[in-house]
Amino acid sequence: MTTLSAKENIQAIVKAIKAEEAKLRQKHPLLAHQNTIGMAILLLSLSALIGVGALYYFAIIPAWLCIILAAIAASISHELEHDLIHKQYFSNQPFLHNFMMLTVWLMRPNTISPWYRRKMHLHHHKVSGTEQDLEERLVGNGIKKPLLRALVIVDGLLGLLINAKRFSKEIKGFSFFKVFNAGFPVTTAYFAILYSVIVFHLVDLFTPLAANSPALLLDIMAVFEFLMVVLIVPNIVRSSSLNFVTSSMHYYGGVNNMLEQTHVITSRLFAPFNLFCFNFGHTHTIHHFVPNQPFYLRQMISKKVLEVMKKHGVRFNDFASIKQANRYQAS
Repeated sequence: MTTLSAKENIQAIVKAIKAEEAKLRQKHPLLAHQNTIGMAILLLSLSALIGVGALYYFAIIPAWLCIILAAIAASISHELEHDLIHKQYFSNQPFLHNFMMLTVWLMRPNTISPWYRRKMHLHHHKVSGTEQDLEERLVGNGIKKPLLRALVIVDGLLGLLINAKRFSKEIKGFSFFKVFNAGFPVTTAYFAILYSVIVFHLVDLFTPLAANSPALLLDIMAVFEFLMVVLIVPNIVRSSSLNFVTSSMHYYGGVNNMLEQTHVITSRLFAPFNLFCFNFGHTHTIHHFVPNQPFYLRQMISKKVLEVMKKHGVRFNDFASIKQANRYQAS
């Protein structure tokens, strides 16, 4: 780290990010059409998700390929939701803005409502790295026990149930039912389908349930199993990858300023996870310094900006912190 103060380092990073963005916008006038770009990306990713589902339905691609491709398409919708939370698209046109919000939720049904998440995420920026950061703690940040952490990363509902008592004591204003109800009706339907399929096949292992069930139930299960392949499992892959990356790169405890809120993950070991969360580990730290910036711009400027970040004290691949429940350890 340079001899500059933390404040001076932060200012240098912010200045570099904004300067690189300004250069890009000057070089590519098309970037001025931010609303159109956002809507186009949404419609393309939605079309890709529907198209992949259709290919699987007509047995043109196998289930495993459908899951991978659908997870990638859904990961783009997460980035769009992140931008929408910061009102990057159609902020003055409520109908189109809310249409986009609803669409990205339907593409990622294992998340809470994006309208509720907006409050949680904006609060995250204010309290990142502390026990008050509900958003990150919900996905495993600050948990030291590997098995518990893995469970929270993979299954948000079980994680919420397990941690509810602890969160009630430690997080101001936390309410289990507020968070749980924030998923109604989309997330509620997602978990109903997921656990229905799991229970059905578990029971069928011990008793011939499939052979003795009424035709209507079997028809419903056939629909549920199709949804498992085209939407449910892809989002388990997507959200687990994202949760693993974000909970690994955010610090928890020992944080005093923006330089200490996150580290950048560029390790090749995380490449498979970054694939399913649109390179989140490489670029999310940029967002902490300049929140009001579309995700595709972060990707475009990341190569130059990450060099500036490293020069001004942002850490890279600080995996030792994960062993210490993400605590930031001063050098």
